[in-house]
Amino acid sequence: MTTAEPAAPIPGGPRSVRRTLASIVLAFEVVVVFLAALVIWGLSREEGGILGLPEWAPLAGGGVVIMGLLLTLGLLRHEWAYGLGWALQAVIFASGLLNPAMFVVGALFGGMWAYCMIVGGRIDRDRAASAAPGREPQ
Repeated sequence: MTTAEPAAPIPGGPRSVRRTLASIVLAFEVVVVFLAALVIWGLSREEGGILGLPEWAPLAGGGVVIMGLLLTLGLLRHEWAYGLGWALQAVIFASGLLNPAMFVVGALFGGMWAYCMIVGGRIDRDRAASAAPGREPQ
């Protein structure tokens, strides 16, 4: 019988729970923003453009938000990227001005983002405190 070799340590230490949860929320948002941009574009074609904008503007705006989400997803290893994530949550909520249903979508994802930031940060702090014996959790 062969003995199992111990797993190699993860480079850079274990991955943050907050980072993992943030990446899940952002990945789902990419899909939802893509579909929302298609809906807003389809509705704007019937109305002759939303807010007097050209017909292609909802697709271009959705594409910019999607690129921002993907960029943030890749930069979550930096602390400032979480602030960028908060800004994108505000942009998605503000898209409710184009389609009122997006206020609900923005509120749901904003709530999920806030929950993930709070709970993920708490779990990471608890993990750090338990990994360092002799230190009391704050």
